[in-house]
Amino acid sequence: MLILADILAATGGKVLAAGPEEFSGVSIDSRSIADGELFFALRGENHDGHAYLSSALQKGGGAVVSADHDLSHLAAAGANRTIIAVSDPLKALQAAAAYRRKRFQGTVIGIVGSNGKTTTKELAAAVLETKYVVHKTTGNLNNHIGLPLSLLRAPERAEVLVMEMGTNRPGDVRELCEIAQPTVGVVTNIGMEHLQGFGTLEGVRDAELELLPYIRTVVVNGDDDFLMAGVKERFQGKIITFGINSPHASVRGLDCTPNAQGTRFLLETATGRIPVDLRLFGMFNVANALAAAAVGAEAGVPLEGIRAGIGAFSGVAMRFSVRRQDGITWLADMYNANPSSMEVSVDELLRFCGEGKRAVAVLGDMLELGDRAGELHEELGRRLARQGVGLFIGVGPLMKAAVAAFGTGACAADDAAQAAELLRQRLLPEDVVLVKGSRGMRMERVCEALGVGLT
Repeated sequence: MLILADILAATGGKVLAAGPEEFSGVSIDSRSIADGELFFALRGENHDGHAYLSSALQKGGGAVVSADHDLSHLAAAGANRTIIAVSDPLKALQAAAAYRRKRFQGTVIGIVGSNGKTTTKELAAAVLETKYVVHKTTGNLNNHIGLPLSLLRAPERAEVLVMEMGTNRPGDVRELCEIAQPTVGVVTNIGMEHLQGFGTLEGVRDAELELLPYIRTVVVNGDDDFLMAGVKERFQGKIITFGINSPHASVRGLDCTPNAQGTRFLLETATGRIPVDLRLFGMFNVANALAAAAVGAEAGVPLEGIRAGIGAFSGVAMRFSVRRQDGITWLADMYNANPSSMEVSVDELLRFCGEGKRAVAVLGDMLELGDRAGELHEELGRRLARQGVGLFIGVGPLMKAAVAAFGTGACAADDAAQAAELLRQRLLPEDVVLVKGSRGMRMERVCEALGVGLT
């Protein structure tokens, strides 16, 4: 429940029309607004929320927050509704979230990193829910709009908030931390992401580690030497490490064994060891589970609770799901892509092939790599050829460089539809097919065109 007095105190807004003083939640979309919610009229590249003020009120919104002070046209739609004027609705949304955060007495966990944030967030929440009332970021609402919405939607009884924090330029994480004020941080890994905004791998690390000044405890990937060096240089608080390969990690995954359902591993923490069944594939997902286990252990969740939480989670849509259909094994990892995530996904493709099965990679452009895009796509093509991928279909203009570097056995497609047709003509029984690309490439359309169900 949100209170009008708190909204006004946080935003400095002015009430233009009096109505309800308590609101059931917040919304920025008039199409899905619920009864009694507070509607923030945000201006974006394609839409202006001010054009939907009447609609928001007609659909049951309890109040609107607007930068337009002349709202006489809302007289009919806004009868008995609260109308609040502010200078900037987006800043008002962020200020309201920051105000709400200051009144929250529980633990706030901020999760950053190049890859695995959403899966780690979901796993951490599942582990913590075995002991606490947890509120987490919905989906991947991890930016300057999504994070404030997530904070404002936290129920009063929540004891722990698990907040994913995304970034594509310097300063993003700092801005989100100013709002969320995390007390515990998680850094999943550092990879070649958003180079268009960061320039170098060092720039990526600097941006992700903007989290450190705000927290007292950091959970960090001990297998990532580059990341660990950056944390040790910058952070004086408590460092908890997790890892598969690091012998000195605080939380370790031992004896990792893939099976038909996912991956079994032996979880080792300071309090003991316990076998864990993770319903996800890939060593990178074991690392995500270890990060969640480290968060749980630090929060006092017993080993049985950690095991139960990890075992209850079945995955996030379009993030490395596995489906076997008509003799073909499909690895669908289509939410996003950068050179680091491509590398680990291809490693998993080859592991799934084992002996005698052909590895097929259908890969879409890796976007936002800036001046290094051509070089990094060429490098990917050479690596695929070197690792023994049997068929490579590159999708998009950037992947043409990868196709050329791969050589014989590769073909280029302009889009997902063409890629699907090329793949249909070339599929062999028992093939193992990886479909992956940046979100803008919509690589799920390859699977849809071939009738492959996505889970």
